[in-house]
Amino acid sequence: MRVINIANLKGGVGKTVTAVNLAYSLWREERKVLLIDNDKQGNSSKFFGKHSYERPGTAELLTGAARAAEAICPTEYKGLDIIPANMNLLAANKAILLDEETPQQEHLKQALAPIAKLYDFCIIDNSPDASMSVINALTAGDDLIIPVKIDRFTFDGVEIMLDYARQVRENYNPKLNFRGCLITSYRGNEVNKTGAAFLQNSEYDLFQTRIYWTPKIDESTFAGKPIREYSPHSWAARNYRELAAEYLEMIA
Repeated sequence: MRVINIANLKGGVGKTVTAVNLAYSLWREERKVLLIDNDKQGNSSKFFGKHSYERPGTAELLTGAARAAEAICPTEYKGLDIIPANMNLLAANKAILLDEETPQQEHLKQALAPIAKLYDFCIIDNSPDASMSVINALTAGDDLIIPVKIDRFTFDGVEIMLDYARQVRENYNPKLNFRGCLITSYRGNEVNKTGAAFLQNSEYDLFQTRIYWTPKIDESTFAGKPIREYSPHSWAARNYRELAAEYLEMIA
């Protein structure tokens, strides 16, 4: 199972939309996919109608209160499953810091080991912070994708996230690969073109695929449908299909 982190310490850049739609697009390529919601807001969980306090989720996985097999919820797409999250992640992050038995950064890695052979890919939708749950996700990960929305604060956010990933790689997980920044909400105006050109010419790796802005994306979140199903002929649907293809070619 290859673990892909979708992360940025800056909010509002399309992490959840990317995690959900990349998971779905890889599933459409006949891969078995597990999506882990690692954000206390639980937006990925809400997207698939799996947000709940009645069943175990990521928080219980991190604290050892539940096994991965107990936390997995099937979606309506057979072979695409999710481990949901809720506000219990706040308490879980504190509990990890108090655990003196298991290395603090390896809770998730150890929890996922028993199910690793059940899936081709695991995609983690991370919260925009430097919490222990995010450190655990990066420690368990193979790849990091940083969604970016081009504005005046874009580049600070990327640099901070990359520095954070470097620390995790140097201290906990030498196999963590930064695969690139993914431009989301791309509009093709002068600001976006200038920002994209700056990223392209900087030291940051950048996916060739760009996710073009469309109101269909927002509509799809209300509908609880991946964009390729909700609006299959939209630019964004095409873009997420291209993203999955680009990623698969990258790791081949």
